[in-house]
Amino acid sequence: MQQRLPSLLDRPIGFAHRGGRAHAPENTLEAFSLALRLGATGLETDVWLTSDGVPVIDHDGTVRTGFRSRRIRELTRKQLPSHLPTLADLLECCGNEYHLSIDLKDNDAGRPVIDVVRDTGTDLLGRVWLCHPVFAELVHLRAYDDLVRLVDSTRLDRIKEGVERRMATLTEQRIDGINLFHTEWTGGLTTLVHRFGRTAFGWGIEYPRHFQSAYRMGLDGVYSDHVDRMMESYREELGKPGL
Repeated sequence: MQQRLPSLLDRPIGFAHRGGRAHAPENTLEAFSLALRLGATGLETDVWLTSDGVPVIDHDGTVRTGFRSRRIRELTRKQLPSHLPTLADLLECCGNEYHLSIDLKDNDAGRPVIDVVRDTGTDLLGRVWLCHPVFAELVHLRAYDDLVRLVDSTRLDRIKEGVERRMATLTEQRIDGINLFHTEWTGGLTTLVHRFGRTAFGWGIEYPRHFQSAYRMGLDGVYSDHVDRMMESYREELGKPGL
């Protein structure tokens, strides 16, 4: 049996992708609440800013108003459909006993997101992972807050300088981790990332054999639509002696 490589975190995080959209409508308070009841240790979502600076949860960033689609960035919070939750709504509904991974769909959303989490008066900020496909867009957030976690969300073919050079740069810029599609990870790659003290996250995992592989490679976090499968594999793999 393959030995499990160590994770950088004490226990890998199980992120419910968009709240675990296999179980409920994605990015809804219903989905987030259900994901936590199913055992997810993390929630994942996408955030856009309204024209009046409110972080709103949505994947595509557009809404129907009358007979046309409009960008969330063009509308105030009051102009948006009432069913569209804000980040503050999510935190009020679900509390703060979990990790929260946020894809920053709007380059200006980082500071308002941090402000909303700060306003809860809890220690959640140290478990908030802000992700962006261009890590340079995250660098200014480190000066704004020292606790929030920052993640380079990318693909291997976009890392032209090579992974080792990228990890050195992330370390220099105090970016906490890297998120890749799960099939791009290997045990050697995870070990390299951990050597720089960076966390390794894998997204798009839906089947038991892929969860098993991810946990044994030592990934620090996995993302899935299927919270039940994710947490069952979590219990099976991390509960075995020697793993």
